[in-house]
Amino acid sequence: MNTFKLWHDEDKNTFHQESRIFFSQCSKNGRLSLSEVLKLASDTAVEDYRQRGLSREFLVEHGFFILVSRSAFRFHSLPRENEQIELCTWEEKPEALQLCRAYEFTGEDGRSLISGLSTWLLVDPVARKIIPTKHFTLRTPPAIQKEHDCFKPAKITVPQDAVLLDERKIRYSDIDGNGHTNNSRYGAFVIDALPEAYRDKDFCDFKINFSKEAMLGDTLQVFGSFDDAGKKITVKGQTEQGTSFESELYYR
Repeated sequence: MNTFKLWHDEDKNTFHQESRIFFSQCSKNGRLSLSEVLKLASDTAVEDYRQRGLSREFLVEHGFFILVSRSAFRFHSLPRENEQIELCTWEEKPEALQLCRAYEFTGEDGRSLISGLSTWLLVDPVARKIIPTKHFTLRTPPAIQKEHDCFKPAKITVPQDAVLLDERKIRYSDIDGNGHTNNSRYGAFVIDALPEAYRDKDFCDFKINFSKEAMLGDTLQVFGSFDDAGKKITVKGQTEQGTSFESELYYR
């Protein structure tokens, strides 16, 4: 029987998590689904903090929500069902208004499977207002900045020719403990909205930016634009309150 480990490096900068890819985490093609990539990344980031004494409950008690703002992932080779992986994550030098975090998914043989970056907002749990990162004094801010084999999280421009692809109601099972749609659900929203001809593309990069929270009962309209020459799909979701998310998918 395999025993999967969780640990920090000796310098405490990098958190490691071993796991196996299960059937329920995979798409129709037998590879890790987009929503599960987002879920694993955010859950491992939360666990990194928890093991450093910064649990979600502790953060809320001290006046902080930490919410994903932007993410970018490069899929070198999406892991398959039953594949054992190691996910490493570490914080990098924060920006004025965003915390920064990196990810590396590797296989048992050490080959790189997924590389990623994300930025996170500090938010007041009551006022729902953004807090500058200089006020986050519960830990020493990191100074590290590395080169990464993926896009940097950045602004996404939605083409004017985007058309309505899907419309869905935000349900109870979409909502997490922060009271809004969990970030991983948007991966499913993107894939579900794609026409059948695009769902099984060999995706190599994914970017997503979160804007307004999608709340219970909201109707989310999902729009898409397809650049076949550039092998790029742009997808936007919006509710009555405005743009909820913007994303880009690139395929080989």
